Amino acid sequence: MNTLPQQLANGLFLGSMYGLIAIGYTMVYGIVQLINFAHGEIFMTGGFGALTVYLVLPDGVSMWIALPAMLVGGALVAVLIAVGAERFAYRPLRGAPRLAPLITAIGLSLALQQLVFNLYPNAKAARVFPQLPFGPYHLGSITVQSGDLFLIIAAPVCMAILAFFVRLSRTGRAMQATAQDPDTAQLMGIDTNRIIVIAFAIGGLFAAVAGTAYGLKYGSVSYDMGFLAGLKAFTAAVLGGIGNIYGAMLGGLVLGIAEAMATAYIADIPGMHQLGGQGWAPVWAFVLLILVLLFRPQGLLGERVADRA
Repeated sequence: MNTLPQQLANGLFLGSMYGLIAIGYTMVYGIVQLINFAHGEIFMTGGFGALTVYLVLPDGVSMWIALPAMLVGGALVAVLIAVGAERFAYRPLRGAPRLAPLITAIGLSLALQQLVFNLYPNAKAARVFPQLPFGPYHLGSITVQSGDLFLIIAAPVCMAILAFFVRLSRTGRAMQATAQDPDTAQLMGIDTNRIIVIAFAIGGLFAAVAGTAYGLKYGSVSYDMGFLAGLKAFTAAVLGGIGNIYGAMLGGLVLGIAEAMATAYIADIPGMHQLGGQGWAPVWAFVLLILVLLFRPQGLLGERVADRA
């Protein structure tokens, strides 16, 4: 019980990252009913974009200056790839059977992964990521690392900005209309192609923030980090209610806390000592997904049509 507050905090930090990635899945699904399985690799390229910006900055530059530049660079890379994927990979298949864009998304995921593996210098090994020059902080029995602090600030800020944008801006209302009925929205003068591009761009932006946060949290980025993180984020989106932006963040938090609890305490249960530890974390994440799909297939919050953009 002495470690419970720390494990809850670890789950909260991890869940915040999953939620940031999951929003990209749920935004795209809410608009075009597409599961973009390449989104995990967009998250990965956002992390490498941020690292590239840091490497080209002058030696000795302060992280207070470097971090905003890294976020901008990572966002540019991730948004460009997300928008390019929509324009050249998904848009031509918009009227095709649903299996076609799904297979395309998987192929694009592998292509992006191999592109970074082959073209980025020394990408075969994890690349060291710069760290923030402060922390750790101690709050009672809870230790907060600098990367965790960045996550716990970035996630609610991004979520609040997105909620404000979707609810109050003209483009946000157009996204809600497109999510409800794209044909009627087009008849009312809404450029649905533009709205879809914006949805992909927002998903790429959030993925870039998550990719930068991943590097700050773990101290490195790798070409294959997007695969498992993307699957877990998709799990978070389904947990919260696919198509629901608030559900995506809630699902991420629930998944992160459940994963932290399971890896820390499952081995203490009699007869299950071999099922604990970090290596089993993905297993428990998908066990949770199966349970939710069995007992509440619409997700924790369900799919709120008026808000699912």
